[in-house]
Amino acid sequence: MKVIPVIMTALIMLPVSAVGTVVLSADTQTGKPAPEQAASDVIARVGDQTISFSEINVALNSSAIVGVSIPALGTPDRDTARITLLDRFISANLLYVDAREQRADKDPRYQRAISRFSNAILAGLYRQHSQAGDIPVTEEEVQAFYRQNVATDTELTKDVRLQIESRLRRQKLHERLATAEKNLRDDVRVIVHTENLAAAGDEKRADDTPLANVGDETITWGQIKDRIIASGKGSTMVDPLAFEDQARRDALEREIDLRIMAQKAIAAGLDGDSLYRKRLNEYTKTLLTNMYREQLLKQWMPTDEELKAYYMANMNRFIVPEARKLHMIVVRTRDEAESLRGRIEAGELSMYQAARDYSIAANARRDLGEVGWVNRGELVPALDQAVFSLEPGSIGGPVDTPAGWHLVKVLDVNDAKYTNFDDEVTRKLTRRDYMHAKLDTYTADLRKNRVPVEVYQDRLVQLAQHEADMVKSLAQQAQQPGSVTQQRIEELKKLVKPPS
Repeated sequence: MKVIPVIMTALIMLPVSAVGTVVLSADTQTGKPAPEQAASDVIARVGDQTISFSEINVALNSSAIVGVSIPALGTPDRDTARITLLDRFISANLLYVDAREQRADKDPRYQRAISRFSNAILAGLYRQHSQAGDIPVTEEEVQAFYRQNVATDTELTKDVRLQIESRLRRQKLHERLATAEKNLRDDVRVIVHTENLAAAGDEKRADDTPLANVGDETITWGQIKDRIIASGKGSTMVDPLAFEDQARRDALEREIDLRIMAQKAIAAGLDGDSLYRKRLNEYTKTLLTNMYREQLLKQWMPTDEELKAYYMANMNRFIVPEARKLHMIVVRTRDEAESLRGRIEAGELSMYQAARDYSIAANARRDLGEVGWVNRGELVPALDQAVFSLEPGSIGGPVDTPAGWHLVKVLDVNDAKYTNFDDEVTRKLTRRDYMHAKLDTYTADLRKNRVPVEVYQDRLVQLAQHEADMVKSLAQQAQQPGSVTQQRIEELKKLVKPPS
């Protein structure tokens, strides 16, 4: 198989949600490819991480999130978008591999976030597990509900019976869940350290201060202090008469229940659930990548002097020049231009009429002389000077250029932007571009010197061609008489009323 190095395009800093689509299948505990990922689907490797064709397609079909338009299946545009996404996948994976090597996954904030996410999923699985199984509804229950709740003139048809059974099952499910919640703590030893929960001690409270013991697990202040504080403050913001300490206690109680459900899920073997493992792996990789990127960006935060120097060296990337929307007439002689100007200013002709009847510009009869927006510096010097010295609504000229003699009128003006470095918006734009450039350079160095990157070109082309062939085959089948597609078209035609 042919292996080619990736040519790096400009690195695009991805938002959290976008990076989430870039990092789909890896065992974050071992760093090895997920076992369910078929080797034939792998189109690139970044260190010990793999990128699959199916991952690219999933992201491509969700491109409203990742910022790439969704091209049709089997088209060249889709291939172009796929390469763009592949480059983003590689960049995100480079940061992930580097983050692990730099032991960023040992950050307590990261560990707490992963624990919270894992507990939440496990608690959800436990709820599902506790309500699993058939919920029987007897004939006696159906008859009793029918007698008590259904009008006497309503016949107990098959449809009515199904509705009653559905209603009774929902009712029993709610009862089952309520019982499970009520009995949740029956076999778990829970100790709450209320003395460590008061808001008055927040500033001096150490992160390892215990708030509760849940079985063999201890909930510490450092693990959930953000949620505890937010719950307390939030309650008083909504209701000034609310008790902050009670809201904090309620938040702790919710955390205790979450931990118990997670513990019971693990005891039931639900932590081996494939969907749980997949979601946890996706989240851990996404979170680490983004936290590490934020850490890098904080390290690279420029001083005012560095930022200004960057702005001065790259002004063309920030400054938006002044632009003017123009109406223009071009004629062969100065005398003709001056005559037309006089007639326009006297009200005998409009600019549109003059352009239509007299202008020698190629598109004058079609656009009636409306040139559109023109930036300062785009016209020949004499015309540029005349245009950008005019007041809106006034007519300038005649101006001589190789194309002829010009009369111009300014219809609208857009002032220049980002010309003053001391303006806060300009500084913010410059800082963002500076950070992009730093991250671009850093990731390029990772590719070149530290993390091996391979793209399996032959496999990528083969899979893309297979997709295109499949789309072509399906399109041909859809055109065949009697196909499902043709049947649906005929059904839709019957539903569409003809125009009256």
